Amino acid sequence: MKLLPTTPLEQLEQRGRLLFKKTFPDAGEPCIVAHAPGRVNLIGEHTDYNDGFVLPLALEMQTVVVGSKNGKDKCRIASEAFEGLVEFEPNKDLKPGDPLWSNYIKGVVVNFLRNGYQVPAFDAVVVSEVPVGGGVSSSASLEVATATFIEALGNLHLERSKKALFGQAAEHEFANMPCGIMDQLISECAIQDCALLIDCRSLAMEPVEMKDLNICILVCNSNVKHQLSGSEYPLRKQQCKDAVTVLQSIDPKITSLRDATMEQLNQVKDKMSDVAYRRARHVISENDRTCQAANCLRKNQYEAAGKLMTESHLSLKDDYEVSCKELDILVDLALSVPGVFGSRMTGGGFGGCTVTLLRKDAVSSVLDKIEKEYEKRTGIVATAFITRPGSGANYKRLV
Repeated sequence: MKLLPTTPLEQLEQRGRLLFKKTFPDAGEPCIVAHAPGRVNLIGEHTDYNDGFVLPLALEMQTVVVGSKNGKDKCRIASEAFEGLVEFEPNKDLKPGDPLWSNYIKGVVVNFLRNGYQVPAFDAVVVSEVPVGGGVSSSASLEVATATFIEALGNLHLERSKKALFGQAAEHEFANMPCGIMDQLISECAIQDCALLIDCRSLAMEPVEMKDLNICILVCNSNVKHQLSGSEYPLRKQQCKDAVTVLQSIDPKITSLRDATMEQLNQVKDKMSDVAYRRARHVISENDRTCQAANCLRKNQYEAAGKLMTESHLSLKDDYEVSCKELDILVDLALSVPGVFGSRMTGGGFGGCTVTLLRKDAVSSVLDKIEKEYEKRTGIVATAFITRPGSGANYKRLV
């Protein structure tokens, strides 16, 4: 099983510049290149929209937006991954539409306008190597790269958290996905060689160094995405709200599951449905695991951190019910190899990727195990890549 290569940022930029010249032959040289990474979440799943804690890191894989003002009244955008040219007037009442990928860009434009910023008409192209549908936030990387491009285009200087919120709002309004803030925030704010412990209520961030070169992160893509995930995500969010409503009967100060303890949850267990109880149990315990894992990684206690990651997967599988057969198989195969500290599904679930914390010298054994067993048991070929914690969004001027 071969690892997917990570394309250097300079090569992505060059592909973007070539695509820009091909798409807009009369536009001259592009003036801005902006980029933002995908992400993988080490631990802290389905806690972000419950005001909880998450521990993501940025991938080295990036989405790049290359372009310039065009002096016209329409924005024109093309993507390396999709055919056709998208056009829209930036200052008109934009609505979601086809093609679907363009909605993430339109949603960001709308949020700039809504917050009092001017968005000049521009020509731009998108080049990305962040896997789509793999649970590693390809949409957030596009949103944040777009926001960074517009920021540079207008000579603006926005707070990083504000740009992340623009991306989250685009996801809510133009993709109908009620996500938390984690994906956009790590894509925007990531620090090289660090995971970030993010408090999704206050947006406070604490770097957690991961500089040990003998330890690495392996991301395995199940290459399956079950269609029920679109409806199940908002359902989980509502079930968490239902649990909060019951918890407020014993303490009105509980405004989200972030505020509740396991002791309080068990006090009201008989007053809520079994489903709501299990959803709440996952979130409350996951917050504890996430903070513990950050402390373990700070002390280079990789076995303890890995154990917490594996416990997270079991909770997501049994209490939150967002795993699937393929993800469970990938986790089990990884855990059977010496040198693996922990493994879990990452992202919204129902497919996508697993994340595994392991010694670098164990990578080839894990890949061999997955290559021999995963396709045999699922009929699907998995793909994988290794990542180090990368840096967040940025831009540069070309002319």
